[in-house]
Amino acid sequence: MMQHLNVEPEELLAAARPQNIPTFEQFMPLVRDAAPPASRVIYHAYWNTIVTCWGTRRLHEPTPRDVDELYEHVRAIAQRRRNHADGGSAVHHTYYALQRVYRLAVDQGILSSRQDLMARVPKPRKVKSRRHALSPQLYQEIVQTAVRTGHDPRLDSLLLRFHLETAARTGGALGLLLQDLDPDRLLITLREKGTLRFQPVSRTLMQALLDLAEERGVSARTSPLLRFPDGRPLTRRRYQRMWDRVGKHVKAVEELSISTHWLRHTTLTWVERNFGTAVAIAYAGHSQWNLWRGSTTIYVKASLEEVATALQVLTGERHPLALVGSWTVEADDVHPLQEAER
Repeated sequence: MMQHLNVEPEELLAAARPQNIPTFEQFMPLVRDAAPPASRVIYHAYWNTIVTCWGTRRLHEPTPRDVDELYEHVRAIAQRRRNHADGGSAVHHTYYALQRVYRLAVDQGILSSRQDLMARVPKPRKVKSRRHALSPQLYQEIVQTAVRTGHDPRLDSLLLRFHLETAARTGGALGLLLQDLDPDRLLITLREKGTLRFQPVSRTLMQALLDLAEERGVSARTSPLLRFPDGRPLTRRRYQRMWDRVGKHVKAVEELSISTHWLRHTTLTWVERNFGTAVAIAYAGHSQWNLWRGSTTIYVKASLEEVATALQVLTGERHPLALVGSWTVEADDVHPLQEAER
């Protein structure tokens, strides 16, 4: 009979004992304990919201319609940051936060796979990014404003140069350690989104990083390199304050919600146009080929030397790992660092 109905015995047992299924309030501590540290940071606020809204409900009770209503609630209370997209990012994070809850419940046998709510909820559409490459003129205005209006102009200038040259994410900069600098080969080690890669840098940037470390008392090789003047490690809030400050003086920064990620976009756009998709993907440190599909991509991954070559042309400074030869770029496609050298 059960085979005819396509029902498993454990599903009947679970349905017969709904009182044994925990509430969200009871189950959430287990979800937090099972999550990796990075995920706890990302989803902490969203798990709190789920408990606030559904705390006394049992895991099997919400419906897809309830999830839609939760999305609207999250969208309404989403913190309005400069780069917000009408709560779209908050909705995406809520989806993944719920997915972790139900995945653990199924793995522990608390719910059957048929009771997995998120298996019936489609993934929200990703909000289209409004970012684009910054013009050399706008970048220079940003740098000049940051240096003129801040209390730590040296750090402001270094952060902007670091992210524009390396196309590193904010997390990559915050995770940079003194031991990650290789002055001989002009390489730094970046840790981003669970990946690790070597990124070529110019001698100018390498020296600026070494000088900052010495000035701010970074001596232990495993210590964070980027620090406040008083020696405290940098935080994401330091970036937010810088962009908020610049936005009060540069109209485009405020209107477009320009952030550090725009610098990454600027450099990767230039690399892709002048050195191709393979080099741009390697420069970005992407672990997967998001732009191409098919088996051909297995054979066209760019080397570290090719990335160093792109950097050499971009900065106008000789890099020890760059390939021997000459390269030309489009006359009308000038990178902000090239404009600064003119």
